[in-house]
Amino acid sequence: MSQTNDFFDRVYEVVRQIPYGQVTSYGAIARFLGAAKSARTVGYAMNAAHSREDVPAHRVVNRNGMLTGKHHFGGINTMQQLLEAEGHVVNQDQIQNFDAVFWDPNL
Repeated sequence: MSQTNDFFDRVYEVVRQIPYGQVTSYGAIARFLGAAKSARTVGYAMNAAHSREDVPAHRVVNRNGMLTGKHHFGGINTMQQLLEAEGHVVNQDQIQNFDAVFWDPNL
């Protein structure tokens, strides 16, 4: 359990660094942490973070810009609303112009 908590904490540190108005993917975070095959575990960390105000979990989406974690937020469209409040255009649960707003923690 301790290793999982340590990994989750490392994920949260990366997520806190995502600039306002940008998003990243589960896989990009996993690669940054040296655990390229752990995108699913990053997703588990995000699922556990939705009640934490200090982790902007809404800025983490799948590799195609889809809001795959939206059902873990309080309301039906909460994730979308948070992203739109930061200037993103979301259409059918997908961030438009994803490449332009993608933040790669490895760069």
